[in-house]
Amino acid sequence: MYSINPCAAGCGRPAITGNNLCFVHLANPEQEYLRICAYFKQSVSIKDFNGSGIRFDDVDFSKRSLNGCNFKDASFFNCNFAGVKIRMSFFDFAKFNNCNFTKSDIQFISFAGTKFEDCTFDSSELVHVNFEGTIIINVSFNNSNLYNSRFISAIIQKATFFNCNLKRVNYINSKQKNVLFKSSNTAEAILEKEEQ
Repeated sequence: MYSINPCAAGCGRPAITGNNLCFVHLANPEQEYLRICAYFKQSVSIKDFNGSGIRFDDVDFSKRSLNGCNFKDASFFNCNFAGVKIRMSFFDFAKFNNCNFTKSDIQFISFAGTKFEDCTFDSSELVHVNFEGTIIINVSFNNSNLYNSRFISAIIQKATFFNCNLKRVNYINSKQKNVLFKSSNTAEAILEKEEQ
């Protein structure tokens, strides 16, 4: 797992990997962003990386392996995660807009409090994933394995879970509107939801 090095400015946020400051306190955040993007472009395996609070635009994470990383409060716009493999990482309170996670392999991850809008997770392995308190709008999970994942207290609107494995998936207290579960094993999920 990534080591937490506090920002040298004393704000309490974790320092970005390869720097002694958090992203907020960098003197030249644009240059640091370019360095980080270049690192992701040339690295197939990314381990113990701290990218808290960074905004990523049009970055290609496809077919990369992310292990033990921290992207808390990060933002991802138009990013490609197709075929990504992610393990034991944190994306709490992050934002994903128009991102592609098709055929991804995501296990033991926390997306708590995160917002997903206009994204796709089609044909993915989403095993033991924490979606607690997330906001999910116009997202497709079709043909995916969501075994033992949690959508507790999530707000889910215009989402599709066609032909998904929902065994032990927990939707307790979720607010759902225009959510479709066609051909999924909903009898093996915990589908109690909050009334609208």
